[in-house]
Amino acid sequence: MDPIRNPYAPGAGQRPPELAGRDEQLAAFDVVLERVSRGRPERSLVLTGLRGVGKTVLLNALRSAAVRKGWGTGKLEARPDQSLRRPLSSALHQAVRELGHPEPAETDHVLGVIRSFAQRDAGSDTKLRDRWSPGIAVPVVRGRADSGDVEIDLVELLTDVGGLAADVGKGIGIFIDEMQDLGVDDISALCAACHELSQNGLPVIVVGAGLPHLPAVLSASKSYSERLFSYQRIDRLSRDSADRALVAPAGEEEAGFTAEALDAMYDATRGYPYFIQAYGRSVWDLAPRSPITADDVAVAGPEAERELAVGFFGSRFERATPAERDYLRAMADAAGDDDDPVGSVATSDVAAFLGKKPQSLSPARDSLLKKGLIYSGERGRIAFTVPHFGRYLRTQALA
Repeated sequence: MDPIRNPYAPGAGQRPPELAGRDEQLAAFDVVLERVSRGRPERSLVLTGLRGVGKTVLLNALRSAAVRKGWGTGKLEARPDQSLRRPLSSALHQAVRELGHPEPAETDHVLGVIRSFAQRDAGSDTKLRDRWSPGIAVPVVRGRADSGDVEIDLVELLTDVGGLAADVGKGIGIFIDEMQDLGVDDISALCAACHELSQNGLPVIVVGAGLPHLPAVLSASKSYSERLFSYQRIDRLSRDSADRALVAPAGEEEAGFTAEALDAMYDATRGYPYFIQAYGRSVWDLAPRSPITADDVAVAGPEAERELAVGFFGSRFERATPAERDYLRAMADAAGDDDDPVGSVATSDVAAFLGKKPQSLSPARDSLLKKGLIYSGERGRIAFTVPHFGRYLRTQALA
């Protein structure tokens, strides 16, 4: 089949041609946008899930929905080695510009507060070249969002931004990817700010996306975070949605799948969106004609697995040090060849496979947690953040 017309697109955060299985989340968010715009109380939103289930894609789709409603939006990706101030300031700068407030003086005041918030991150000894200057050509507003206490400053900043949005009957949406990587102080400040904004009825919401342990991170920061956010677990697609993710794009190109081919595709992908796109692309390129058959899926399977081994599994495995790789392999062996896609195991079992004391493995485990390759869903247990990563590691060991 013509590879130029191949509709499938595996990629990090890349929107698939058919965003299947997320209609419920999109519809619910439309309600949130309308309620917040009208001054109704509503919680901020947190999306959680494994790698490859489409959290970033959904986050971007929710942001697009906010833009269509006339909201001001900004997006940032959290990093464990970076303070929240600068990336959040850049995101809010964009959000204020999108909002289009009719009074330049009001807008300039808020932009000055954003600049004040960002530059407070740089101490007096910071070199000029390291000072943040995002193109905000207004003076810094002294005495607002610049106390140095990030919790106080963030409340003041978002209060001013929210007031600007309320003036025009719209809202501000802050979209944060990899939210679990925010620093402890920043997470606490963000929760406190959301709490304050909710109490004051200001039209600002935070939409975060992160790994499955993100709710635990938020709860450890502020006990009331469980009531502060609406948590949505983003998982693999149902069979109907997985079929739609394949059939709808093919139909746009006047192609199709046999029922047996769809059975084979679901067996191979287990409904994980990234896997569906990887298999879809390989099957399309190797199938001689439409409709695509189960035999075509079987032929294309090894090519799709090579794509996943390099672009999905291998790229993450390469980030690990030799000691961390040993730990990952031991996790895979301890989990065994079962149906658990994340290979949840006890840390004591991993230590037993390596013949070491659990305490001696803490550096490797902690480093893998920081790199986002594993997560701890409960005390004493760990799991892969990438579905079927254990199967990949066992396959590599046999190769």
